[in-house]
Amino acid sequence: IKSVLKPRYLPDPERLSTLAAMILLAYALARFINLPLGNFSVQLPGMYLALQINLRTFLTFLVAGLTAAGEEWLLRDHPALQDRNTLEHWMLPALTAWVIGLPLFQLPLGAIWWAGFALGGTLLMLVLVAEYIVVDPDDARIGPAAAGLTALSFALFLTLAISLRFSGLRLYLILPALMLAAWLVCLRSLHLRLHGFWAFVPAGVVALLVGQIAAALHYWPLSPIAFGLALLGPAYSLTSLIGSLIEGDVFRQAIIEPGIVMLVIWGAAFWLR
Repeated sequence: IKSVLKPRYLPDPERLSTLAAMILLAYALARFINLPLGNFSVQLPGMYLALQINLRTFLTFLVAGLTAAGEEWLLRDHPALQDRNTLEHWMLPALTAWVIGLPLFQLPLGAIWWAGFALGGTLLMLVLVAEYIVVDPDDARIGPAAAGLTALSFALFLTLAISLRFSGLRLYLILPALMLAAWLVCLRSLHLRLHGFWAFVPAGVVALLVGQIAAALHYWPLSPIAFGLALLGPAYSLTSLIGSLIEGDVFRQAIIEPGIVMLVIWGAAFWLR
């Protein structure tokens, strides 16, 4: 009864709408403006690295930082926050804003672009609201909110992998982005599941393994969807396995659910290759 009667806090609608509007407006304007800022290249032993920096490249990181700052702005009026650090609540909103921009810059302007724009805005607002809810451990909605954040984080990782594969970037550009995303997704998912425990080292191991698989699959003739699914399988399964082991489950029991999920996702990747 106490949990039912407890106030259910939500972010201020004006702050939430203002933040979402600023982020989406930045992406909408950048769709029509593409100014090259410079080319950077370096000759290393046996390798020539070239990187083109333009307005859209700069904007994706700028918007990610803006989203993290905006989440901090939203959380500061939460009655249950008090003086706690909010760093954990910045990860997924910033990753969401970053991933949204990648397909928006690659899709041609049309009905599909506008659908992606609307879907991206909806996902961003859901992430912002869910992160607000999980601040209060006594909130009755924390279970569905945490599950939603976990599911969305892996969906974002899949979207990122597909977008990077579709863009045709070289491995030295794709690999750091995928490993960083895998580390953030695994770290945040385990943090939600383990009620505040920071699994930095296990998340780093997952990111390293995902990077190794991505490097091995980069030169295979896989479709972008198959490439993304092939990375999603181990990223999710290893995260789930680590969470179960930390919670004290026996390995033989803990491996069942991640193993089944891995087989299903890799089966879909093989079918869509």
